[in-house]
Amino acid sequence: MAVEMALATTMATETQFHVLAVDDCLIDRKLIERLLKTSSYQVTAVDSGSKALEFLGLNGENELRDSKPASVSPDPYHQHIEINMIITDYCMPGMTGYDLLKKIKESKYFKDIPVVIMSSENVPSRINRCLKEGAEEFFLKPVQLSDVNKLRPHLMKGRCKEEEEEEEEDQPNNKRKGMEEIVNSPDRTRTRYNDGLEVV
Repeated sequence: MAVEMALATTMATETQFHVLAVDDCLIDRKLIERLLKTSSYQVTAVDSGSKALEFLGLNGENELRDSKPASVSPDPYHQHIEINMIITDYCMPGMTGYDLLKKIKESKYFKDIPVVIMSSENVPSRINRCLKEGAEEFFLKPVQLSDVNKLRPHLMKGRCKEEEEEEEEDQPNNKRKGMEEIVNSPDRTRTRYNDGLEVV
């Protein structure tokens, strides 16, 4: 029984989604953090768009390099942290939620992370602009538990997309490996491939 419980706990941990919450208002930040944790999400909360970019490793230097950020963590001593979604306030000093959204969608490595915008102001043009730029949802504050319940389908979609991309990256290697096995096999026979390549 203890083994089954430990296994269930391990599986729950593996499938737990990690959300980066961004809001300059402490009260709103604590509220969204509490709602996400109530829904069993792992949460990291920061108070500005620039800190969110820093957490993701997308500050100036890394954007110019063509390499993937080494660690999605503000502390280099901590292990790699995967972020599955970003939920951000729209009105923030310095960098708005819209600006943060654009930065995420322009990033080579984080463009597929679902981004949700929150705002206390119901401005249709603002909502449409964010959705057009790639936001998955636009929530009006105060955010409710019913809003948080809408996040899971976007998280599942994001995870499926990541898995598909990983499979696509692996496919050329598998094809090359298969060809090497045919070429190097001791009992090679004449084989014609679709691209006209022959192995004798």
